[in-house]
Amino acid sequence: MLNLSSSAFITCAVTGAGDLTGMKHHAPITPEEIAISAIEAAKAGAAIVHIHVRHPQTGKGARDVSYYREVVERIRQSSTDVVINLTTGMGGELILGGADTPLPPVSDGTDMAGAAERLAHVTELLPEICSLDAGTMNFAAGGDYIMVNTPGMVRAMAKIILDLGVRPEIEVFDTGDIVLLRELVQEGLIASPALVQLCMGIPYGAPNDPLTLLSMVNQLPDNTVFSAFSVGRFQLPYAAMAVLHGGNVRVGLEDNLYLSRGQLATNAQLVDRASTLLGAMNVRLLSPAEVRDMLGLIKHD
Repeated sequence: MLNLSSSAFITCAVTGAGDLTGMKHHAPITPEEIAISAIEAAKAGAAIVHIHVRHPQTGKGARDVSYYREVVERIRQSSTDVVINLTTGMGGELILGGADTPLPPVSDGTDMAGAAERLAHVTELLPEICSLDAGTMNFAAGGDYIMVNTPGMVRAMAKIILDLGVRPEIEVFDTGDIVLLRELVQEGLIASPALVQLCMGIPYGAPNDPLTLLSMVNQLPDNTVFSAFSVGRFQLPYAAMAVLHGGNVRVGLEDNLYLSRGQLATNAQLVDRASTLLGAMNVRLLSPAEVRDMLGLIKHD
């Protein structure tokens, strides 16, 4: 049974950590570019901006606190109101040495950090929301890369986030992640209402078919506020799919670089397109202030 939302918020995932080398794209790279793109997305209708940072020179994903600091300060000093959501996914990257010699790990690209280190930027900058990946996953198609998030690591990070007064957005990549999510809620490590992002269509994670989405929605803890997205050409269909199932929307260049075949997008364009779609479905966009009230967020200067 469909449960069409009467109102919903849009999250814009401004730039991910994926390799963009050699690709045509409009994804922001430097802290200034990331901040400007986030502000433009907010003006287009995004209530939340989800932030990764990159090395300004190489464009590769980074977790340098100084980069986050510049992005957050630029957004906070602007006249545009938006809820800031910082990733904590970096620091759990393991690249094995291959089928015959998996150990030692490949040093170029492996980045394994402790819970406190992975949250250093959150501890300093106190965003309203930070992401928290709920499981370990074979992430890069065909390679030896593993995104590592053990139950012990997730619990340790959840405790730090709870003590900071920041709201975690639990990133769910597959059905098994929901088992840990429910345990975290039961243990009091995640305050109610739980905030969840259902990440669909990523290789080796949950496929983006409607029945899988519906199954995952039905397994979420009571009173969960969730969003759902898929990648590439399925990003826009999932904007509709998410609200049809009672959820919220995520779009952005982290998940999809194109507005249409061959036409590169900006974050503002992707948000504007999703906003138009929701309007045509008679779904009212929630403002940043309304999202703060819904989730009990604490806005820090």
